[in-house]
Amino acid sequence: MTVGTLMGIVTLVFFVMFLGIVVWAYSSRRRADFDEASRLPLNDIGDDRQHGERRS
Repeated sequence: MTVGTLMGIVTLVFFVMFLGIVVWAYSSRRRADFDEASRLPLNDIGDDRQHGERRS
């Protein structure tokens, strides 16, 4: 097995892993989790700086 063949196999393995992550991220089962995560910056729960308080 030459170095070129080994590099091709490794590239193929990483490409398949990339495709698996893309399918996982865009699957409809994950939509609710990602929608919830997208609203996290807008939530005021646990924010110490609300009502004009500042950290120094």
